[in-house]
Amino acid sequence: MTPLKHLFGIAELDRAQIEYLINLGDSFVELSRRPIKKAPTLRGKTVINLFFENSTRTRTSFEIAGKRLSADVINISAATSATKKGETLLDTAQTLAAMQPHALVIRHSIAGTCHFLADYLPGTAIINAGDGAHEHPTQILTDLLTLQHAIGGMEGRVMTIVGDISHSRVARSHMLAAQRMGYRVRLVAPKTLLPAQVERYGCEVFHDFDAAIPGSDVLYMLRVQTERLTSNCDFPSVREYHEAYGLNMRRLAAAGAEAVVMHPGPMNRGVEIATDVADSARSRILDQVEHGVAVRMAVLTALCGGGEE
Repeated sequence: MTPLKHLFGIAELDRAQIEYLINLGDSFVELSRRPIKKAPTLRGKTVINLFFENSTRTRTSFEIAGKRLSADVINISAATSATKKGETLLDTAQTLAAMQPHALVIRHSIAGTCHFLADYLPGTAIINAGDGAHEHPTQILTDLLTLQHAIGGMEGRVMTIVGDISHSRVARSHMLAAQRMGYRVRLVAPKTLLPAQVERYGCEVFHDFDAAIPGSDVLYMLRVQTERLTSNCDFPSVREYHEAYGLNMRRLAAAGAEAVVMHPGPMNRGVEIATDVADSARSRILDQVEHGVAVRMAVLTALCGGGEE
């Protein structure tokens, strides 16, 4: 397997690398369940989390992951960074790199930010924690680990992704992962929330949610990213959206007894997902959160040289 230097997205990973990170993440699940959740794997390493967008799950899980591996973890948000004083992103990143961190975890609203920074920070591993509507690789690795536990993996399976596809880096990354890992993706959304020429990824496109449900092994719900919408006419009212594209118990029953429910968070209950579905026994949403810590431990280990120990 080719060693990893950065993690920009699923597009740069082959199947062997994806499987390696998933299996390494699986090995960390048990550690996170111990009374003392600590390993010396990254002792002496420094990880900086630089987030220019709001985040609860991704930022917190990266912080916990680093600390459980005994790394020194520094968290910086846009609100407290010098970019508020007019400093450029590049100057901020180079300033941090001059402090010799081993890894920089970055979330930014502009696609391609991680690739851009890597050219100027040759000695630092760059980890994409979400860049615009481009990719969110650690979420997809988290999902695949969760599905390995839930249904034995995704080879030959069908994942139906429903909601705001246009603005979803999760949907884009899953479309790429499906090509590597041998599963099928169905996309369900109103026409206004679908990117142009999305069929080039080899996925099926539906505008009728009920038509896409039969045969689905995973119902993956996305919130409407109102902060990225360019107008107020991308979809009808919240009530109408929920009627057309919300997951309720009737729709879950139509998917079959073995289908599971996923959501990358944050959820908008009563919009894309009903409360009784989100809290049902078939929901794997909290499993995704737990496995997110383990997967990010794996990514930090792989990129910071923890495997050497």
